Amino acid sequence: MANNTRFGKLIERNDKADFPFYNLLLTEITTWKWIAIILSCVVAFGVLTFTGSDKQSIELISRILFTAIPLTTFIVLAKPDWKAIFRPLKWVDIPTIILFWLLTLGASAGAGFLVSGGDISHFQANTVTDDLLAGGAWNVAWFYLGTFIQLFGEELVTILPFLAVLYWAHSKFGLSRNKAIILAWIITAITFGAMHLPTYGWNIVQAVVLIGVARLSLTLAYIRTKNIAVSFGAHLLNDWATFTLVLIATAAK
Repeated sequence: MANNTRFGKLIERNDKADFPFYNLLLTEITTWKWIAIILSCVVAFGVLTFTGSDKQSIELISRILFTAIPLTTFIVLAKPDWKAIFRPLKWVDIPTIILFWLLTLGASAGAGFLVSGGDISHFQANTVTDDLLAGGAWNVAWFYLGTFIQLFGEELVTILPFLAVLYWAHSKFGLSRNKAIILAWIITAITFGAMHLPTYGWNIVQAVVLIGVARLSLTLAYIRTKNIAVSFGAHLLNDWATFTLVLIATAAK
């Protein structure tokens, strides 16, 4: 079996928690099952992309499906161990969530400055909040509920493929645990960035590089804690803070 050495305590907590499924200590999710799970993520992304609506209460349906499709597929194929990606949130996790939120902000800003040279005029704005206030308070409320659900879905469609690549790289191709983690970390960051290409006008640099760098930070929160709730918390803070600032600026005009 490949080397199982862990990263140092700056990367992984010294609590002996480990990733599920990759080392066959839990119920094995075989290759065909992982492929089915990844395909469910692709289908979910298609549903979210092609069934959207300007009305937030209707958009909520596609956001629920986006999250429910991969989650249901994973539960069915990973039982009885599907809960292994979730760990109870503890008070120590709150500073970790905030830390990785700030790290994500800093990583995105730094990457943006490096690739743009300070000139962001060629970047595409995220239009998700456009005309949101015009729909009234309920429209805004539906938006926040919907994005809460969608952002959890975005964690699922990142962390589940991460675990699949980790399983294949370590158990099937014999890479060491740490090399398999790095490979899964990079691959899923790139694919997550690519998912945002339609959002940012197919600007490859903005989507794959900037969003990919942000994803590296968010996935690192999962690598550290082995808890999808922590990476979700950092993701939620990151996006909700941005949405809220944009809405405040729009309302002030």
